[in-house]
Amino acid sequence: MKKRLKIYIAGFDVFKSDSLEIGKKYKELCESYGYIGLYPMDNEVNFSKPKKEVAKEIFLANKKMIDSCDIVIANLNPFRGKEADSGTVWECGYGFAKGKKVYGYMQELKPYIENFSNEEKLTCKDKNGMFIEDFDLPINLMIACSIKKMIEGGFEDVLKELSG
Repeated sequence: MKKRLKIYIAGFDVFKSDSLEIGKKYKELCESYGYIGLYPMDNEVNFSKPKKEVAKEIFLANKKMIDSCDIVIANLNPFRGKEADSGTVWECGYGFAKGKKVYGYMQELKPYIENFSNEEKLTCKDKNGMFIEDFDLPINLMIACSIKKMIEGGFEDVLKELSG
């Protein structure tokens, strides 16, 4: 019998008020494509501890999930600004370093620089005078180059790509 691959579901969806429903939907989609979905909110965490201990418990539980998975699928859409969620980016980097296949998805795969004003694009500097990456990638080169494939669309579009 063929081993069913495990997918770690990374992204800022865990911060949404309907996070548990989203995780359930993503895990059901994984099942329908023949995978096992691992959603960070499924970890058992004791929230009665001091906040820093809770944070460490969440970190270690998510790291353990990534260690046990075969694939990471990450929502790399902008979160609270122009960039992907920093926790998700860490999960992608950790997965890459552990030899996992890492896939990302974004609603649009336009070059990152397109997120800036015309004046900023002309100078390749943001409003604070900092250089803007311009490599025709939708996200910072370090994350873009560690992703096996970036998919335009959503979570299920990545599952379709994996199954195709």
